[in-house]
Amino acid sequence: MSKDLTQLLAEGASPAERDQLFRLVYAELKQLARRELGARSRDQTLSTGPLVHEAYLKLFPEGAGGFESRRHFFGAAARAMRQVVVDQARSKLSVRRGQGQAALNLDEVEGGQIGQACRIEDLIRLDRAFDALGEVDERALRVAELRYFVGLELSEIAQALGVSVPTIKRDSHFIRNFLEAALAA
Repeated sequence: MSKDLTQLLAEGASPAERDQLFRLVYAELKQLARRELGARSRDQTLSTGPLVHEAYLKLFPEGAGGFESRRHFFGAAARAMRQVVVDQARSKLSVRRGQGQAALNLDEVEGGQIGQACRIEDLIRLDRAFDALGEVDERALRVAELRYFVGLELSEIAQALGVSVPTIKRDSHFIRNFLEAALAA
């Protein structure tokens, strides 16, 4: 008898079960990756398939499970995709430096537009600001990742995190002020 998605996420899985899990979540992970990469500039070399695979490997090193729910899993998936994209940006940065582009503007990156709107150096600065945000407020970090990196709407974020839309609006206001101050420093 095969396990359902919740069981597969919560427990460590055998190789066959990991394959089953991957088939169950692949379409949703690919949708997250499309949102993440959809607005990227033409020089973007990472595509949805490799982003999904890299993120999945980060989520399940050596078949480990331990996710409490679908919500927990897809929040972790958004974070893993952010890490993959930032790692790629760092790799590119080591090869080339800024090309006189304008500084990062949060208005341009809201709604999953990060790849198009900012240069590699700004993406790395934004990642550092996200890390600092996570130290202050873990839920705010999850909201920011889902908004800025995945491009979810406020209602989608509220549903994903199991909170109200007004709560997400308050968090978004806090996040914007926090990130603007962190990026200005």
